[in-house]
Amino acid sequence: MAEKRKYGKKYCKYTEMKVDFIDYKNTELLKLSMSERGKIMPRRLTGNSKNAQEMVEKAIKRARHMALVPYIVNTQAVTDPAHIK
Repeated sequence: MAEKRKYGKKYCKYTEMKVDFIDYKNTELLKLSMSERGKIMPRRLTGNSKNAQEMVEKAIKRARHMALVPYIVNTQAVTDPAHIK
């Protein structure tokens, strides 16, 4: 019989930081919910609340439109995850 995996409890980082509004110009904050390839991480993986996830998605899409965050990342040059700097 397979053992049950023990996962850490997920929590909303934005709620814990008491962020009321996620600005599209704050790219460092947006990178918390982006993968190393620049994709928006789903709520089931990040543990974001529904309200925070909707704000993050809207802010990332606005930042992409304003060319603050790239739509795609050159995977040949990826060495560090996007959220670590």
